[in-house]
This record gives sequence, structure tokens and C-alpha cells, in this order.
Amino acid sequence: MATTKKARAKKPAAKSTTKRTNPAKASAASGNPAKVRRATARDWIAGARLRTLSLAIVPVALGTAIAFVTLGYNLALALLCLGVAVFLQIGVNYANDYSDGVRGTDAQRVGPSRLTGSGAARPRTVLTVALVFFGLGAASGLAIVVLTGLWWLLAVGAVAIIAAWFYTGGRLPYGYLGLGELVAFLFFGIVATAGTAYVQIEQVPFDAWLAGSLAGFFAAAIMLVNNIRDREQDARVGKKTLAVRIGDLPARILFVVLLAGAYGMLVPFALLYVWAPMVFFSLLISAPVALIVLLAKTPGELVLALKLTSLAALVTGLGLAAAIAF
Repeated sequence: MATTKKARAKKPAAKSTTKRTNPAKASAASGNPAKVRRATARDWIAGARLRTLSLAIVPVALGTAIAFVTLGYNLALALLCLGVAVFLQIGVNYANDYSDGVRGTDAQRVGPSRLTGSGAARPRTVLTVALVFFGLGAASGLAIVVLTGLWWLLAVGAVAIIAAWFYTGGRLPYGYLGLGELVAFLFFGIVATAGTAYVQIEQVPFDAWLAGSLAGFFAAAIMLVNNIRDREQDARVGKKTLAVRIGDLPARILFVVLLAGAYGMLVPFALLYVWAPMVFFSLLISAPVALIVLLAKTPGELVLALKLTSLAALVTGLGLAAAIAF
């Protein structure tokens, strides 16, 4: 007897797709916001990235020390300069958190989690906090202008805030073009140091350019080691940092070159100021860091290198400032 079999229709295999999404948006879409842990005070403090504040403190300390030995310092102006630097640094950290988070760049982070990218805080809230700190920096700068009468400094402040925002913000952030280290060198090195000296004594001694370069080399090194840690993840999401553009090994070698440049700027001071040679003892921190970066295999090792580089910058910068002043 002939039998007939009904053909069974096969369901097409589901296609696997990968799409970067913000955890906060995904949670909201599912109607279950409890899936994402909300940010605590500790998370917000971590978001300020306090370890990076050496970038703000060092150039102000150096500029003030140089002003002091040249014509004398002004404590009020020095503190306002510190306010500008610190507030802008914290502001750019939150702005970076916001911009990378809404782009989805932080979806594959290997470093500490971010407020926006993790969904712990609403993007608008993070942006608001960033703008508040930018506003505090602008207010400190305005106070400097009022006290000194140097109104053209408003333009310098505006450029600094624009540079802080467009690191990762806007349609074409320069941090995605591999220019972050260069801008860090200029603004957290040359501009901050020379500017601090200038607002107090209305001149920029040659020492300020050298000290600014020292601070700038450390600032660029701190940014570079951070980008070395995130290089593979940044490459996947199209964030073309300097580490992505030049490759892993060249980036690690460049980091060592930047550290060497910082200590090269220290040499003239060691010849001019009796206590300045003592600052070379900070190599006890920097030398191991260079070795860690060259040989690191895991993100955790590079996180340690980032912390130690920031510490080396702080010890070297404050040590040199003290050697100059005393």
C-alpha cells in the first residue's frame, strides 16, 4: 500500500545579531528598571575619577612656584587657578562618561564601569553633572578675570571648555581621532602651567614652559596608558585613539618615551635648584610603571599602571614645585 507523507515545514534558523545598546535604555524598554542597579554616592565619586586630578594639581603647583620665585605669588589667584583646573578635569570626566555611554562605546569596557554605559545613572543626569562642573570652572575663571582685569582670558577659558567637551562629545570628537594625548599635553601641561604663572605675575618665565612640558608629558602618558588598556575594545566600536592608530607595541613604547620626556624636562631644574635633584627619586615609581606597561598582559595590570603613573606625576610635580619654591 502506498503511503504519503506530509512534508514538514522547517522553521528558518534565527539570525544572530549583535547590537550595542545602552543598558539603561534596554532596561526601560523591558519595563523592568530594577534590572539595573542605580548609582550610589560611591559610584558618583568614582565617576569623577579622582586619580586623574593630578593632571589639574601639578601644573597649578608648578606655575605658582615659578611665579613665587620670580615676582611673588597671589594665593587667591592660585586657588582660583586650581579651581579652574580641578573643576574642568572633573567636568571632562563626567562628559566623557556621558558621551561614550550614549554612543555605546563603553558597552565592552574592560576598565572600571561607567555611570552611563552601565545604566547606573540616566544620561541626562550625568550630562547635567558635567555641565555643573564646567560652570564651576567657568565661574572660577571669571573671578580671575575680574580680579586681574585681563578680559582676554575669557577667550582662553572658552577654548579650554570647548576642548574639554569635544574630547568625546560632538559629532567629530578629537579623542576618536587620536588627538587626545596632544590636547592633554597642551592644556594640562603648557596652558595650565604658563597660565597659572601669568595670572599671578603677568609674565611667563622660561621655567614655566619647561615645567609645563613636564606636566604635559605626564598628562599625555596618563591618557595613553588608559587608551592602551581599552585599545581592543575601542577598535571594535570605531574609537580610533592614538593607541588604536599606531598599534599596541608602538603605543607602549611611546608611553615610555613620554615618561622619559617628563624626566628630561627635570634636568635643567636639577642644575638650577639645589633640591631639584631629589625629585628624581620619583623614578622609583616611574621605572616600574614603564616595565609594567611594556610587559602587561591583562587589563588589571594596566589599571595599576594608570594609578601609579598618576601618583608619579603628583609626586614629581609637587616635589619640583617645592624644590623651586624652597
